[in-house]
Parts: sequence; structure tokens; C-alpha cells
Amino acid sequence: MKVPAPVRAYIGIGANLGDPCAQVHSAIAALQLLPHTTLVACSSLYASAPVDAPGPDYVNAVVALDTSLPALALLRALQGIEAQHGRARGTPNAPRTLDLDVLLYGAEQSDDTQLRLPHPRLHERAFVLQPLLEITPELAVEGLGPLAPWLRRTTGQRVTRLASDMVAR
Repeated sequence: MKVPAPVRAYIGIGANLGDPCAQVHSAIAALQLLPHTTLVACSSLYASAPVDAPGPDYVNAVVALDTSLPALALLRALQGIEAQHGRARGTPNAPRTLDLDVLLYGAEQSDDTQLRLPHPRLHERAFVLQPLLEITPELAVEGLGPLAPWLRRTTGQRVTRLASDMVAR
């Protein structure tokens, strides 16, 4: 069976239960093991306050992957990694051991109930935009345009880059 050409996908990573830094690093290691997938870039880690939810601060990052997995197969693989990290799906926006979101999958647009692309709130969340723009500063998204101006609109959301010595593994 022929493997399709790779697509650049951006994955948002977040955790705020257990040891969030360790969870994020473990998730990045697991992403590197996905079949037909290459880790291209990884942002710094960021601390952020929960949005529309209670609980401790999150640790967030964004990675860029080149993957030949179809979008829904990639989503299923991400959900498997979440499950391996003890993710329990219950209340929306509840604290979690690990959250992996497909932010972008090439230029694909989808309103599928399983996977909406681009991620519907990506342009509203500083904890997504800051690490995403760190690894791809000139990124533009169909329907949104360049993402950098969107980051300026999130100034009320607290996001702090963690010092590299705090996140080394």
C-alpha cells in the first residue's frame, strides 16, 4: 500500500494534573513514535491559567509534525496517547493529565463532528498562539489570515514561557 505524501500538522499539547511538565515531555516523545510521522519543530513550554475552567495552571506547547496519517487517524492516535497518560473524558474544560488537539492539518478545512479544522478556537487562545507562532512566526490560516495579529487580541490571557532549566528532561 502506498503511503500518501506527508502533511504538516500542528498539535497543541496541554496538561495541568499530576506533573504537567513531565506529561507534556512524555507526550512529545510519544508523538515522535507515531508511524509515518516526523517531528519537525517543538515550541518552548508555557504556563497558562485555565480558560473558562477551574483548576491549576496548565503547561502548554505546540509541535509541528509532518505526517502521512489521515487527519482522523492522527486524531485517533492522539486520543490513544491521551488515554495512555490517564486522560479521563468527562466535563468539558475539566482539569486533565493530557490534552492533545489537532490545531491544523495542512490547509484542510472540516466541520466534521469528530474533528473540526482548523481548530475552532485556535485564534482565541494565547496558550495556543504563543507557542504556535514561536515555531512558525509567519503562519497564516485560511479564513483567519496571519495569526500574529490574533495574538495581540489575547493580551488579557496570562501565558508565561517557562525557563529552559525548569523544563529540561
